Amino acid sequence: MFGFTPELYTPEFPVQGDEVAVIDTTKGTIRVKLDADGAPIHVANFCELATMGFYDGIKFHRYVPGFVIQGGDPNTRDMSPEDVIAGKPGPDGMPGTGGPGYRIKAEFATNPRNSHVDGALAMARSQHPDSAGSQFYFCLGPQHALDSGYTVFGTTVEGLDVIGALRVGDEIRHIDIVHEA
Repeated sequence: MFGFTPELYTPEFPVQGDEVAVIDTTKGTIRVKLDADGAPIHVANFCELATMGFYDGIKFHRYVPGFVIQGGDPNTRDMSPEDVIAGKPGPDGMPGTGGPGYRIKAEFATNPRNSHVDGALAMARSQHPDSAGSQFYFCLGPQHALDSGYTVFGTTVEGLDVIGALRVGDEIRHIDIVHEA
């Protein structure tokens, strides 16, 4: 499943529409209400990766003050926080260049709630709109210039202070997907 495929991947996780991601980091816990109605492919993909433990041990690798904090690159899993901070290559490649080996279809144009508000959870991608895989970011303040090019798939409901404290090298310990009304 993690070998590169040029085709778009369709996640098999059965979204129900009441998913909340509980993201345990070295700085604290973040709770994100996922938007399965607006971005079903992105939510299914994120939930599938999270329930497989894909994100466990991955470090945040990009921080731009007042803009975003980004993580989800498996290349950082076996790296020390110090090496991620220094921007050194890891055993699997440079931080910021890794993914699950597939890509998913963009949903920013079809999501009626695709708004990069403070604490929005969105999927990072390369130049091609349909190139997202596992890397995600949290908005550090409103970033509406991104609304027309990047898919938002969740809204932080608890832990904005944690998001604000995250920096390069901080670790995702585990992500649980729970169901809440």
